Amino acid sequence: MNTSVDISYYPLSESYLAPIKDFIRRLHLYQGIEVKSNGMSTQVFGEYDLVMGAVTAEIKASFALPHSVFVLKVINAELNHDYVNR
Repeated sequence: MNTSVDISYYPLSESYLAPIKDFIRRLHLYQGIEVKSNGMSTQVFGEYDLVMGAVTAEIKASFALPHSVFVLKVINAELNHDYVNR
């Protein structure tokens, strides 16, 4: 089963940009998933176990920074293509 995860990360510190960029960089290291970012969130696409494994591991690593907030939306379809226009 394929999945899509939309992630918003809010490190609650004055220097919030570096942890966000590092989180996204680490996601890009995983084979077998696709990662896209924009000004509002990061989307991760691929096979469910691969995506959730990568997201879970990198959220846990990010929790080394105290007071990190993640907001996730998960759908049981891979929406990394022009799904709306189909």
